[in-house]
Amino acid sequence: MRRVKIGDIIEITTSKGLAYAQYTHRHKQYSALIRVLEGLFESRPKDFATLVKQRHRFVTFVPLQAAVNREIFSIVGNEEVPEEAKEFPIFRAGVIDQETMKVATWWLWDGEKEWRIGELTPEQRSFPIASVWTPVALVQRIESGWTPETDPFT
Repeated sequence: MRRVKIGDIIEITTSKGLAYAQYTHRHKQYSALIRVLEGLFESRPKDFATLVKQRHRFVTFVPLQAAVNREIFSIVGNEEVPEEAKEFPIFRAGVIDQETMKVATWWLWDGEKEWRIGELTPEQRSFPIASVWTPVALVQRIESGWTPETDPFT
């Protein structure tokens, strides 16, 4: 059983092709933070160094080691995490109002502390959402083209 390590490139099989992510941070509560890279591929790219330098689609937490252990995801390489992805991102979080199905009051979180902000600014709409996704949920979001900006609860 291979242990995941920072920089690992993860191959994710979807119904629309192969997707790739890079493991960038480990958080004691939320586990593995990955950045899902742009593009879907018919076959495995030969050059991950170029792929990881591109802007990512989104970042999220996943139970990465468990997914690798169960062979749901595969480790296919390891590359240096790009400078712009080395800093832990600021996440947004909120409680969905069951009547409106929207979040009215948002909080920001930097991995250690959180603070209330109320409504999101246009810039904050692109912040990742603080949650841990199952491998199935991750694949569904990749297939649908999901991004934090298009999240239906925002």
